[in-house]
Amino acid sequence: MTHGIAATPHHLASEAAADILRSGGNAIDAAIAANAVLCVVYPHMTAIGGDLFALIWPAGAQEPIGLAGAGRSGSLASWQALRNRGLSRMPEAGSLTVTVPGTVEAWGRLLERFGSLGFAPLLAPAASVARDGFLVTPGLAQALVESSLLLGGDAESARLLPPLRSGMLLRNQDLAESLAAIGRSGFNDFYRGAIAGRIVGALERRGGVLTAEDLAQHRSAWVRPVAFRYRDLVVYEMPPPTQGLAAVGLIRRLEAAAQAPPLVYVQALQRARDAVYPLRDSYITDPDFSPTPEAPFLDLEARGWGPGEELLEGDTIYLCTADEHGNVVSLIQSLAGTFGSGIVAEGTGVLLQNRGSYFSLEPSHVNRLEPRKRTMHTLIPALAGREGSCWAAFGTMGADGQPQIQAQVWHNLADHGLSAQEAVARPRVRVAPGGQQLWLEADHPAARQLLRSGAAGVQVLPPRSSQLGHAQALVRGADSGWQGGADPRADGSVVEV
Repeated sequence: MTHGIAATPHHLASEAAADILRSGGNAIDAAIAANAVLCVVYPHMTAIGGDLFALIWPAGAQEPIGLAGAGRSGSLASWQALRNRGLSRMPEAGSLTVTVPGTVEAWGRLLERFGSLGFAPLLAPAASVARDGFLVTPGLAQALVESSLLLGGDAESARLLPPLRSGMLLRNQDLAESLAAIGRSGFNDFYRGAIAGRIVGALERRGGVLTAEDLAQHRSAWVRPVAFRYRDLVVYEMPPPTQGLAAVGLIRRLEAAAQAPPLVYVQALQRARDAVYPLRDSYITDPDFSPTPEAPFLDLEARGWGPGEELLEGDTIYLCTADEHGNVVSLIQSLAGTFGSGIVAEGTGVLLQNRGSYFSLEPSHVNRLEPRKRTMHTLIPALAGREGSCWAAFGTMGADGQPQIQAQVWHNLADHGLSAQEAVARPRVRVAPGGQQLWLEADHPAARQLLRSGAAGVQVLPPRSSQLGHAQALVRGADSGWQGGADPRADGSVVEV
């Protein structure tokens, strides 16, 4: 590695990161450029109308710092108001699920503190791809068809995101112009300028509850990661409102089974998930409204008091970058559900997230909908260190399943000594949302045993199924150089320059 390395779920994003590194940008610059391209080429997974979380290990630092770029609910949003409209639970999409998009402001905060380049050169590759067009991947083509009712219900979404076949060209001229405007003026245009006005207007026309003031007041938060020791390593996760503590609980509970036979590991994963997810759903929400205790997640015997929420399945992107100076970035970003709320603000090309669908309308629920509140987030980037320097960056898409997938990637790296590529490509297993089914890929070594046993609820998926996540990883090799892994379940690549 001369300049740096990047692992992303789409080759165009990896190439954008590589170009930034070649031109003298650092890992933070490269991550933002890659993220912006993903907001164009993976609209079913993410957009600049979504939220972002990142862990940054700055060059020379002894530990990382986190940035929580989570948007809040509207100041007019409350569980009482929606109950009065006759709703008993949050909608899965539509204007009532839109929370303030946190991504663009988070980019700005990252650049202010750690970046070496400005917005313009970092967003130029994404704007170019949006303007000139890109080839639709098989996954995007499938998502466009499967979400045709959602997208067809909104005139602007239907115009910009029609059903297309794999290999066809997709352009978004409005998004190209929005990215160029942000490149010129920074994030202010998105939260206080013309783009903000169009977003608020679009939501008002659709009965939404975000105001201009809600956008203007948005701020990301610098946070201290949750850290725990794993043998001679320290693992770092995002604190609440993310489910990072659920990943902590799973990894700790699975440590004793990490090198067990595959069937034993799968059974241990099921038990760990059944213990940890109810804890997550009992405790985790916006810490400004209700602090989350860490102790139950670290206690190997603790359990929550409910069955666990059946969270909406979603789509997400995860990427990681490192540079020659020693900076490392672990970044995750999402719209929540596939194509988010299904709403594109007219004249912007910006898909808006449906992260508000994760709120509860139950008055006693810790994550109940309240004005200007951040919901419990599934997004969890991770880092690991050894003796005060970064050893690995890893993460995945997969919504509710992220802690389970992340734990398996971690054990592949830390316990089985696999390369980064082997760790993210290895067959995986996952307890499905709701906890009633076990998903595993057909080439998983425990698949035949589970099928022969007649265990209830086992669903065998094709190898390399997207339902088992799109993971990326970087790990430091014996020569102190970085090696990367890009999940073959996606369309990504590792680029080293």
